[in-house]
Amino acid sequence: MARVLIVDDSRTSRKILRGLLEEEGHEIVGEATNGQEGYEKYAELHPDFVTMDITMPVLDGIAALKKIKEEFPDAKVVMITAAGQKTKMVEAVRSGATEFVAKPFDRDSLKNIISKVVG
Repeated sequence: MARVLIVDDSRTSRKILRGLLEEEGHEIVGEATNGQEGYEKYAELHPDFVTMDITMPVLDGIAALKKIKEEFPDAKVVMITAAGQKTKMVEAVRSGATEFVAKPFDRDSLKNIISKVVG
């Protein structure tokens, strides 16, 4: 299965995502708590894909997505969105996001999105 980097400032969200992804057989190669750390870990670990929260301190998810895609154009980044972030979602698509997952996480939709991303 895939090697995954989870980037989210919420410990609870990281824990839930880790559990769901590991249940599906994916390996979590790292976690980051802000976009800057996520970018650095991506450069270090080269995961198969990243789950990236949009709203985070230091560097938000969209800025981190842009940095990752600039240096690693083939990077697959799944944006994690909360309700009411439609404009951010549009910006993320324009910036190269591969897919979206909405909070609260729904096991089946997450599973479908991840299977699309990993092919």
